[in-house]
Amino acid sequence: MTTHFITAEIDLLENPLKLQQVIEAQLQQKGQPLRWAITQVDQDTQKVQIEAIVTTEEPIQSIV
Repeated sequence: MTTHFITAEIDLLENPLKLQQVIEAQLQQKGQPLRWAITQVDQDTQKVQIEAIVTTEEPIQSIV
């Protein structure tokens, strides 16, 4: 098992519950999330930046 630090950019949604679901779904594509946090909100582009720690069985080749 390997842990990885990843970042992601996600469109800001008005409904916080849906935003959480979208974030968790995107992180699941990279591995099993251990923790994540919204680290930046860009109101001009309506995007949020996420930083996360995920675990995988194999090394991640490409991180978005």
